[in-house]
Amino acid sequence: MTVIVRDVRPELPEDAEGFARVRRAALPFMLATGAQVAFDWAHAHPDAHQRPLVAEADGEIVGTAQVSLAHESPEPGIGNVNVYVHPAHRGRGAGALLLRAAEEHLASAGASTFYSWVLDEPANRAFAGRHGYAASRSAYFLRLDLTTAELPPLRELPAGVELRQATAFAADPRPLFELDALTTADEPGDVAAELTDYAHWLESTWNHPLLDRELTTVALVDGRPAAFTAAQTDGLGRFGSGMTGTAPEFRGRGLAKLAKNHALHLARAAGCTEAFTGNDTGNGPMLAINTWFGYEVGAKEVRHVRTAG
Repeated sequence: MTVIVRDVRPELPEDAEGFARVRRAALPFMLATGAQVAFDWAHAHPDAHQRPLVAEADGEIVGTAQVSLAHESPEPGIGNVNVYVHPAHRGRGAGALLLRAAEEHLASAGASTFYSWVLDEPANRAFAGRHGYAASRSAYFLRLDLTTAELPPLRELPAGVELRQATAFAADPRPLFELDALTTADEPGDVAAELTDYAHWLESTWNHPLLDRELTTVALVDGRPAAFTAAQTDGLGRFGSGMTGTAPEFRGRGLAKLAKNHALHLARAAGCTEAFTGNDTGNGPMLAINTWFGYEVGAKEVRHVRTAG
């Protein structure tokens, strides 16, 4: 059975649906829908040189690759390539073909360093090693069963603190962009990221089909956004924490915990049955918060890196 690699056809819903289906099968801890991946393709930043790829066998999409430059990093020449193959179709060469095509595209766009997230399983790590990738930092996928979880009760808020949903910022989301930029700037990771393009943030984040503004919760201190948890839902009963963070001057006051607890209560009331999130293994504060909520580790992934030359 021959496996071929090709570019996605953004105009065809079956490509988006096939891409999402493989992602859900290979990485069930992350939300993925056809509408979401089609939106991401249509709203990719031009500086990212994004080129999503699929591996196809007998007309069926069996593997995918997310391929882009890290355009938000102040360090040039960094490429990202994440390869996922459907568990039922591994061992047929799809992953190697996708990786080769992805690296060639990134090199032509100016990348000399390639980063890739790899599930912490023997076969996956061996694949990365065979292709010259060395292990770097790691992260956990966490899961919470909302049907059985004993969420902390909602308590009275401290003086000067209020909680609002993202819908309250519909007329002017800029304060949320500024808070997102502050928390993104010092998020643990191999590659630094800076959010500076408000127009693109509006287009790709604020209007993202997975973002649930009714569940996204913001903690304000004396009227100023100080902490938030961005909620994602897929219409399949799954809730994801896209990002949870606190502005530096407000840390240590439990504001992110308040916001996330409120969002989880809202998610369960809205009919969500599972909650997912992810944390860098070195992000002790957020891991402590998620453990307090009852999240359990579902899987671990390890970021790998290869430098050309």
